[in-house]
Amino acid sequence: MTIKQTIGAEAVATKGFIQAYKWLLLRRLSQLSILGLFLLGPVAGVWLIKGNLASSLILDTVPLTEPMLVVQMFAAGFIPLSTALWGALFVVVFYLLVGGRVYCSWVCPVNIITDTASWLRERFGVLASGGFPRNTRYWMIALVMLLAAFTGTMAYEVVNPVPMLHRGIIFGIGLSWSVIIAIFLFDLFIARKGWCGHICPMGALYGIIGKVSPLRVRADKRELCDDCLECFVVCPEPHVIKPALKGAPKGIGPVITAGECTNCGRCIDICAEEVFNFGMRFNNYSKEP
Repeated sequence: MTIKQTIGAEAVATKGFIQAYKWLLLRRLSQLSILGLFLLGPVAGVWLIKGNLASSLILDTVPLTEPMLVVQMFAAGFIPLSTALWGALFVVVFYLLVGGRVYCSWVCPVNIITDTASWLRERFGVLASGGFPRNTRYWMIALVMLLAAFTGTMAYEVVNPVPMLHRGIIFGIGLSWSVIIAIFLFDLFIARKGWCGHICPMGALYGIIGKVSPLRVRADKRELCDDCLECFVVCPEPHVIKPALKGAPKGIGPVITAGECTNCGRCIDICAEEVFNFGMRFNNYSKEP
C-alpha cells in the first residue's frame, strides 16, 4: 500500500474542491466566527458575548465555563460560584451530545496554529525529531490538578495557550504570542500534531467527556476503501480510524467510537470513495460474518 503523492488530489478530482474541503472550511468558519463574536465587544462595542474561551457570558444571561477551569477551582480548594457551575454544566452537556473533542477542531483557535504546522510539516517533508505517548495528555490532567492543589491557584491558566491566544489577539504582542509560537515550532519540528494529539489536558478532558457522545464519524462504506491511506495522513488522531475501517473481519462495527476522535471531518473530505460520513453511534454492527 502506498500513499498518493498529492494528498487530496483524487478527492478534488472526484468530488470538486468544495466537497473535498467542506468540513475543513466549515471548521475554519466556526473557529473564526467564534473569535469574531468575542472581538465585537472590544472592537465595535457590540457585546453579544463577554469574557473569553475560559469563562464567558452570552447576552449577559447564559454563562459558559471551561470544565478544566472548574475542576482546577475544586482542586485548589475553592467553591465555584453557581454561575460558573451552571456554565460548566451547559458546556459538558453540549459536548456530551456532539462529541467532546469537537471543541478541539471546531472551537479552539490553537487548532488553527497546530494545523498550519502540520500542513507545513507535510508540505516540506519535515521529519519528527521526537515524540510523546498519547496518554501523556491524561497525565497532564493529573499534573494540572496537582499544581492547583499545591499552589492553591489555577496555575495552569497562566500558560494555557487557549485563553493566551485570545488575549494575544485582543491586546497584541506579548508573552501570549511567545507561548503560541513555541507550540507552533514544537508541532513543526518536534512532534507531529504534538500539542493537540499528545499533551493538551483540555483536549484530554473533552475526549473523556465525549467518549459516549451519540454523534460520530462512521465508515459505513468501508468495503469501498482502496487503501490509499490518505485518511490516516490527514487525521489528527489516526489510531482511531483503523478499528472502524478495517475491523469488519473481527466483527468490529463501522463507527469510530474512540473519545480521541475530534469529529473534524477531514477523513470525510479526503476520501474520494466517500467511505466516511457523520452519523449516530447506534447500529454499530459489522456486515461481515
